[in-house]
Amino acid sequence: MINVTKTFLPDRQKYMDYVDEIFVNGWITNDGPLLKKLEKRLATYLGVKHVVLVANGTAALEIAYRTLDLTGEVITTPFSFVATTSSLVTNGLQPVFADIDTQTFNIDAKKIESLITPYTSAIVPVHVFGNACDVEQIKNIAEHYDLKVVYDAAHAFDVKFKGESILKQGDISTLSFHATKLFHTIEGGALIINDDALVEKARYLINFGIEDEESIPELGTNAKMNEFEAAMGLCLLDDIEMLIQKRAYIYDRYRSALKDLVVFQELNEDSTRNYSYFPIVLKDEKALLDLMKVFGDNEIFPRRYFYPSLDTLSYIEPKQVCEGSREVSKKIICLPIYPTLSSEDQSRIIDILRENI
Repeated sequence: MINVTKTFLPDRQKYMDYVDEIFVNGWITNDGPLLKKLEKRLATYLGVKHVVLVANGTAALEIAYRTLDLTGEVITTPFSFVATTSSLVTNGLQPVFADIDTQTFNIDAKKIESLITPYTSAIVPVHVFGNACDVEQIKNIAEHYDLKVVYDAAHAFDVKFKGESILKQGDISTLSFHATKLFHTIEGGALIINDDALVEKARYLINFGIEDEESIPELGTNAKMNEFEAAMGLCLLDDIEMLIQKRAYIYDRYRSALKDLVVFQELNEDSTRNYSYFPIVLKDEKALLDLMKVFGDNEIFPRRYFYPSLDTLSYIEPKQVCEGSREVSKKIICLPIYPTLSSEDQSRIIDILRENI
């Protein structure tokens, strides 16, 4: 069976050495030594000022909204994983969808300004599949209207824009370190923040709002990462360059083999790649469903990602229609890509595509 992804597990003994360390010091959670070590190493590796580790990527988004005191309406994209939208709703914010650029799959920056109202407090774009948004135009809009910007950068680990980490863009960028991601901590996530004061606020928000033993200045939550997860992250960070190289080889082979058969995502020329996903667009939904049936019969399981378009969610009111996002979501799939995908298995996938498109 070939799934769309497969979790990479590091050297067992290396991980167990960290586990032994946890058992010796007895520090399991609450800002432990391994977590602090991972935050520092990640900040250095990614080239950013502050990394705040949290329990998962959804928590990272929620803490970002609270840290920035967002209210009212937030302009975001309908083409993303559901957490981008649900995290807004659960924090009392109203998602307002700007349709996507159907070539890049990112939010269409030209469609943002017309949606701004006196109730708009922020823009939440997504670097879809790690493809950098039009960050410069979004920055100009945000500055003109005095809006905050939170980038959902769940797919953008190690991506650079014009030579610097894409994670430096906006007021806060968030990462997901779920087990399916390029870099993972089993479950986990992070906030990337440049402002020192905002970092301190985010840190007590993830710990029930507790600033110190005598002060609880904010309504917080429990969003802390534990030491076992931090240990996994430390192990994977040792292997990250190798993981990216292996993904790049698989990615380039797909692209070469399929360039005349399918439509690819249009990539930001000022941005690097991390090869986390390989999306392809088919001619219509019927072609997609027929292909998925053939793949399933061969125990190969790509994913309809992202589907459905989030403007169709039942709990979003008032109803909004984003034709571009709906159209792309009906005919896009992500092919299997992970470091241990064998050449033989990739050849099977390519052969099926050639025979059925």
